[in-house]
Amino acid sequence: MARLPTGPRVSGGDPDLACALRSAADRGDAPGSGSEDASRLDPMRLATWNVNSIRARVGRIVDFAVRENLDVLAMQEIKCRPEQFPHAEFEDAGFHVAAHGLSQWNGVAIASRQPLEDVELAFPGMPGFAKDHEGTDAPLEARAIGATVGGVRVWSLYVPNGRALNDPHYFYKLDWLSALAEYTRGALRENPDLALALAGDFNIAPTNADNGDPSVVEGFSTHVSGPEREAFAALEAAGVQDVVRPLVPEGFTYWDYKQLRFPRNEGMRIDFVLGSHTLADAVTGASIHRNERKGEAPSDHVPVVVDLDLAGPDDADDRPMIFG
Repeated sequence: MARLPTGPRVSGGDPDLACALRSAADRGDAPGSGSEDASRLDPMRLATWNVNSIRARVGRIVDFAVRENLDVLAMQEIKCRPEQFPHAEFEDAGFHVAAHGLSQWNGVAIASRQPLEDVELAFPGMPGFAKDHEGTDAPLEARAIGATVGGVRVWSLYVPNGRALNDPHYFYKLDWLSALAEYTRGALRENPDLALALAGDFNIAPTNADNGDPSVVEGFSTHVSGPEREAFAALEAAGVQDVVRPLVPEGFTYWDYKQLRFPRNEGMRIDFVLGSHTLADAVTGASIHRNERKGEAPSDHVPVVVDLDLAGPDDADDRPMIFG
């Protein structure tokens, strides 16, 4: 694999958002801020988590990242602008951070032990949205941030909720997913061996087994409608696959705060890591951390963790020879 660029490039948004990229390397005291080869493909522990306000839960999020030895954490619903993000707490724990947020709503971020390269604040073709806005020039929301980490192209994605089946936001959601599929198809056409991870809150339960909430009913609710599930299937057909469910056949990732949904285990599986064939072939383990829904002031989502072994062919030459 060709060596990646050595410096960060922030694109896809207003130049003022360049401040979204921060790292402990700025202070010169971060582990991994030296001369690592960013193109090297090595074992990696990747997680996604809709944190439902990073500032409200930064302590438990950083604690989890350290305790679970995460290498990369994709976060959604950070609900803050980049300058409001608690960079110091992540940097003190040895993480580089790229954050993208425009207000107290939405927002996405990536924290990584390795430097973040080629940061983008929207995927190509991503549609925007504004209430009562007509035309194709609606402003882009802070719903996607991508970066290359250790040879893996990681996207933290917060798919629009949809709100209701007849709401403009629902059709925006379908357009957004269609554009994501088109981007994915193009990226993998250009580089069929790309290690691509689409990680985040997709706001879709793709099968009936992924919905345990009795208030979410097909034909009446978003998240389980035919068009949404078809859009999810079309995204998979573009060249990615759910890398968690084959290893974790049961379990939800989200429980509403209301109606005792969590104690009753009336949840939904709507948080995913979708990987290209290169990434999927490298998966060695996966887990859904249900216990993170417990305790004081939890998010309504829990982390989903994937273990990867992306060692390149050169690594095989470095292994000791064994003679029988």
